Amino acid sequence: MHKKKMIAPIVITAVVVLYFIGFVFLFAFDDSIPFLIKILGVAIPLLLAGACVYVLVERIKEIRSGEEDDISKY
Repeated sequence: MHKKKMIAPIVITAVVVLYFIGFVFLFAFDDSIPFLIKILGVAIPLLLAGACVYVLVERIKEIRSGEEDDISKY
């Protein structure tokens, strides 16, 4: 039962992380971009991808513990 609830968050997180990794490769390997912009273009998507993975882990913990959203109680 819990595995069905985990599929959507995992798939969405994977797609978003791949999107951010695409930006990392775009900025990392384009030589026409200034160095400071290149650093920001690599660091920001990596931080956002890390945040997505963190939120996914928290959501999986929440699903496994049986806690549902508080709004469903009202």
